[in-house]
Amino acid sequence: MSIEADLLEAFEEHSPERIRELLAGGASPTEPIKGMRPIDSLISMYLRSARFAECLQVMLDAGATIADPLLQAILLDDEDRVRAVVAGSPASLTRKLTASCAFTSCRGVTALHLCAEFNSVRCARALLELGADVNAPADRDSDGIGGHTPIFHAVNSIFNYCRPAMEILADAGADLDIRVKALVWGESMSWETVVYEASPISYAQCGLYQQFHRREEHVYSNIEYLCRKRYGTSLPPRNVPNKYLSRGH
Repeated sequence: MSIEADLLEAFEEHSPERIRELLAGGASPTEPIKGMRPIDSLISMYLRSARFAECLQVMLDAGATIADPLLQAILLDDEDRVRAVVAGSPASLTRKLTASCAFTSCRGVTALHLCAEFNSVRCARALLELGADVNAPADRDSDGIGGHTPIFHAVNSIFNYCRPAMEILADAGADLDIRVKALVWGESMSWETVVYEASPISYAQCGLYQQFHRREEHVYSNIEYLCRKRYGTSLPPRNVPNKYLSRGH
């Protein structure tokens, strides 16, 4: 394997130690790999973990850059920096950002959408305290695809890592009845999927799709939580798909 391939593998595993080792061994923090800046490759990867911010900081310390200070603060879950950015520019609460994302599209989204996508809970609480709209819609494209609110990013995250962000948004009044015409999962990825007529609860259930690679127990746990928030009671699953399939039908 090349040193560039090794670096991408370290990104996939969120290994700050390995990233440091590869950079010390000659890997470039800025030269494109497969047409993409290394730091953008790290951001677009599918893993979500508490090690992401440290990996990102390693790349920044080595000379990689993120042009938008608000985006950088959110990805690092740097609450103090987010507060400073908003204090200097209150419009930052509504300004639209774009980041490459393996899951729910982060094209034309607010800072709060990105907090939900990366489980930046300190920044999410700060933004809500500062007046961010918990139900702000993402941009829609010419076909009307998009318009999703921040909670859509947290209802079926990998390993259910963004469950804390989901609960913060739900407690802050996220609209669980909102329905969008369509939204994109895995935009430009090999698993790109357009989900039609989606609400936060139905989108949580989409975690059962094979291409979502979500654990069934997480899917049903999130549906139960969201139904309790919306209806005051849970709706028990009457047919767990994998149970039926396991019978050999």
